[in-house]
Amino acid sequence: MAQPTIGFIGMGLMGVPMTLRLLGAGYEVRVWNRSIDKCAGVVSAGAILTDKLDDLVRHSDIVMLCVTDTAAVSDIVFGEAGVANSARAGQVLVDFSSIEPQATRMMAERLYTTSGCVWIDAPVSGGVAGAEQGTLAIMAGGPEDVLATIRPVLAPLSQRVTRVGDVGSGQVTKICNQMLVSCNVLVMAEVMALAEKAGVDAEQIPVALKGGFADSIPLQLTGPRMAKRDFDEVKWHVKTLLKDLDMANNLAKIMNSSAPMVGLGVELMRLHASQGNAERDPCTLVSMYVEKPE
Repeated sequence: MAQPTIGFIGMGLMGVPMTLRLLGAGYEVRVWNRSIDKCAGVVSAGAILTDKLDDLVRHSDIVMLCVTDTAAVSDIVFGEAGVANSARAGQVLVDFSSIEPQATRMMAERLYTTSGCVWIDAPVSGGVAGAEQGTLAIMAGGPEDVLATIRPVLAPLSQRVTRVGDVGSGQVTKICNQMLVSCNVLVMAEVMALAEKAGVDAEQIPVALKGGFADSIPLQLTGPRMAKRDFDEVKWHVKTLLKDLDMANNLAKIMNSSAPMVGLGVELMRLHASQGNAERDPCTLVSMYVEKPE
């Protein structure tokens, strides 16, 4: 049986390494991005550049998206000359983006009604390192039989694909993931600042806590950078965590579920972003506690 052809939309921090993994597994991958220059690396690795979405959709069995937010997904799928205009029955759209669950459900229904294309929401966790190494955790929502058919395609990207329910459930699970991650990194900044002010070598905190109950992947990856003030390389964005916390806060209100820590986290993250840090790495959060604002 021939391998399915893939169209990948969104050559950002995650999209590029994910595309490279698919190419490395032998898949034919067409790519599209608003800024064509961001496609250079994957094109040199063998991806086929398309300048029109309809061309990518017509030549792809599976269309994958990894873009910034709900508005971007909606525009790419339903905008002028968007995915929906060329989508067809039997095709699968896999959205790796982290977006609003309610919007996901509505867009999935609209796409299936107008074209027969099935939507799988499949947000990921693991960051750029996970994308590069093919060890992402994928939390998927959608029909179980359709997900089963694309699992081999997701294998080069992930250590695990977990179906958590119907379409939209993946996005709810990712919000839960981001609640944990965001609150973790906010507390981490306080910990590093407190330890340093109390005379502890903050660089040793991740080492001392490794393997204990307080250990985490964010602590091992971001903690040392906080301690060293190693802010230059951007591996993820403050604005992304703020967007995800906003979605978590909104979902909690809709579900009438109390989430006081998320509410505080949103305000702290928004404050930090407003001080010129939206595009910077979350390791910069420590600067709220160890450096006075200019």
